[in-house]
Amino acid sequence: MRFDVISLFPDMVSDAAAYGVTGRAIERGLVDLSVWNPRDYTHDKHRTVDDRPYGGGPGMVMKCQPLLDTLAAAKQHNALASSKVICLSPQGRLLTQGLLLDASCCDQLILVSGRYEGIDERFIQHACDEEWSLGDYVISGGELAALIVIDAVTRLIPGVLGDEESAKQDSHFDGLLDCPHYTRPERSDIGDVPDVLLGGNHADIKRWRMKQALGRTWIRRPDMLGKVTLSAEQDALLKEFRTEVV
Repeated sequence: MRFDVISLFPDMVSDAAAYGVTGRAIERGLVDLSVWNPRDYTHDKHRTVDDRPYGGGPGMVMKCQPLLDTLAAAKQHNALASSKVICLSPQGRLLTQGLLLDASCCDQLILVSGRYEGIDERFIQHACDEEWSLGDYVISGGELAALIVIDAVTRLIPGVLGDEESAKQDSHFDGLLDCPHYTRPERSDIGDVPDVLLGGNHADIKRWRMKQALGRTWIRRPDMLGKVTLSAEQDALLKEFRTEVV
């Protein structure tokens, strides 16, 4: 899969992406990443990428022309069959695991990182397929959001993780939060590992993990349970959990 990021701070993206899961995926050729600076596609000697907003008000607005030319270069350089242009914006759709899973099926994801007061609306309407938001808050630019999208989508690409089941057990993958995890030592001053995880009965372990995932979701994010259809087994496990904590 290929990621192209349009950003006024290209080093911020490329340097951070060199670490961890994403960095290893790039090294192995499973993921390609290019960062495009709109300043390289300006037409004036000052390399101007922003201007004052029409109607007055504080801040500056990113101009259409540099963004359109940058986007055209990114698309031409990577003429792939399936691409999607995403503007990262507080006004966008809330980023979810389902949205990321759909994005992982694309050949190319072009992420537009805004700065200043925002981006000229004409560019968003004309050139972007969707707007995505991290949540109901504002950060200084779209670079951090782009890095989050890249990391989250990269995890879903086959061959990236050492064990492909890891991504399927992450929180939100199946609409639930993840279950608790433990490692050595078995006993400590701050608590012990649950006995069921030490017994070696994989059916019991699977059942315990599902019950904990359901219970944790019920306690911490009950809104999520309203969006999933529970099986008869899951419904019974959740009822058991509720009975145990009451």
